[in-house]
Order: sequence, then C-alpha cells, then structure tokens
Amino acid sequence: MTDRNIHEDRGRIQVSGFDSDRVRNRDQISDWTDESSGETVGRWRRGFRKFKRNRSAMGALVIVAVMALASFFARPVEMFGVVVQPFSLAPYDPTTILYLGVDSSVNVYDPPSWQYPMGVDGSGRDLFSRLLVGGRYSLSIGFIVVGLTASFGLIYGSISGYYGGNVDELMMRIVDTIFAFPGLILALIIVAILGGGYWQLVLAFSLFGWAGYGRLVRGEVLKIKENEYVLAAKALGARDRSVVFRHIAPNAMPPLIVLASLRIGSVVIGVAALGFLGLGLDPSSAEWGTMLNATRSTLIQGPGGQIPWWATVYPGAAIFIFVMSMNMIGDGINDALDAQQTGVGRGGED
Repeated sequence: MTDRNIHEDRGRIQVSGFDSDRVRNRDQISDWTDESSGETVGRWRRGFRKFKRNRSAMGALVIVAVMALASFFARPVEMFGVVVQPFSLAPYDPTTILYLGVDSSVNVYDPPSWQYPMGVDGSGRDLFSRLLVGGRYSLSIGFIVVGLTASFGLIYGSISGYYGGNVDELMMRIVDTIFAFPGLILALIIVAILGGGYWQLVLAFSLFGWAGYGRLVRGEVLKIKENEYVLAAKALGARDRSVVFRHIAPNAMPPLIVLASLRIGSVVIGVAALGFLGLGLDPSSAEWGTMLNATRSTLIQGPGGQIPWWATVYPGAAIFIFVMSMNMIGDGINDALDAQQTGVGRGGED
C-alpha cells in the first residue's frame, strides 16, 4: 500500500456486518414474515395458529363450547317479555316434580333409564334436565366474574406499575391485604352477609378476585414501560392515559389471558363449593354444587342401604369435565402466547 493510500484511508472507520448482500441473504431468524405471502405475522396471529395445532387444547375447547351451547339451549330464554331463544334440549322443566302429573310411576331416586337417562333426584325431578339448565348458573357466573375481575385488574395493575413510587406502594399494600385472606373465605363472608343468590355470588367472587390480576399486570408493566417505544411515546408528548392504555396495557394482555382462562374453572369450583355448603343459590336451583348439596345425605346409608350414585356422580362429573377442559385450554393458551414457546427455531420454523 502506497503512502498516498495510507493518507487517504487515515481517519476512516470501517464497520463490518452491515453489508447489504449479507443482510439480504441471511438465514431467517424469525417467523414474523410469511414466506409465501411476504406479510408480517403478529404475535397474536402466530399464537392462534399454534393454539390450533394443540390437539388437547382444541378438544377441550370443543367440550366447553358444547357444554355452553347445551346449557344455553336447554330451556327457552325470555328477556323483557320477549322469547329470544325458543329451543328446549331439556325434556322437562328443572323444577317439575315428575310424579305429580307428568309420570305417576316415577319414584324418588329412580335409576337411569331410557326415559330418564340420568335418573331422578330425591324430589322426583329429572336429573338430565337439571344438569343442562344448571350449566347456565355455573358457567355464566364463571365467565362474568372473570370478565369483571380481569378488566379491573388490568386497569389497576397498569396504573400501579406505570406510576410507581408511592402510588405503587399504596396500591400493592391493598393487594397484600387482600391476599392475607383466602379467596373462598372472603366470598363466604360476603354471601353470609348479603345472602345467597346469583348476583350475590357474582359480587362475592368479583369484589376481591381482581387482586391476582392486578399484581400480575403490575409486574408486566414494570418491564414493558422501559421499552423504547414507550419512551418514544412519552418523548412525543403522549398523555399518560394514552401511553398506558394504548402502548402498555395491550402488551401485558398475554399473561392476563392465560390467568383468566385458568381462573374460570376456579370460580366454578368456588361457586359449587358454596352451593355444596348451602350458601349459594336457592336449594331448588339446578346449580351443580347445589345439586350435590341436596343429595349428600344419600352418601351415608345404613346396613343394606343402596346409594343412588347417579344423583352425585353426574353433577360432580359435569364440574370435573368443565374445570379440566378450562385448565387444558389455559395450558394451550400459555404455550401459544409464551415468548419462549412461540420463539423460532432454525430456519424460521416454530
């Protein structure tokens, strides 16, 4: 190299690794771009595709959907004097006593038969009809409670994590106070004060049920608010409300959705537990836990006595199947939305 070349290259910095050809021809390291269409595939869309490939989660989703539809179409639904759902899968009204006018040959605790596939309960009512209608109470309370608590927990945790400092300290101490008491005990106290009933149960499980969501979201927000796009939004003059609910909260949703899907089953078990203790809905209601409470005396029989297993097995199986299905759905959502699980392997294949 001549002195002239050395003089011309002096003071120049050569940066390697940014050659356009190398960048263009590099190995694909993510699945954000669809090779066939060239479109960008977001996290939610990739997660949905991965969830669909999870056979156990999809099977559980089908079971939950069938149970929800069967409950909805069990008996006609009337709102404000207008029938919005005229179908009836349940052959009898859940409160109808069969031996009083419908079928005089029916006795209490008749075993399952072709006419009554799940048998008859201790009051002479068709268990199959009661099981279908009972899903309306258990499933609807579970979804309503989780919807309310997850929404409030998202707002609460976002505000706490975003502002930090004394605001975060005060809000988290409130959460710690709630966690000092078992959730079912708090629900039991509320029901004992307000009495049993549908909306009383919703309030009992919603009033303090948001605490877990709030703490989870707060931890996610503490991480997300340090990202560059959040700092850029602040630098551009975006209001705190816009930064929280437009840039931070949506990115804290994946773990919240996973927890919510798992909590639905927990709420259904809690409602059934209060019903089994006689603190839930009215004793004549077809809620699954209340049905178990009405027949628990039959589990203890004297010498030569016969236990009517169908009166407890079918409501208990309905609770088990629904809760197990919701747990499988939650696991599937967790695998689909988890950043490590949805990460990409060699060659851009997930």
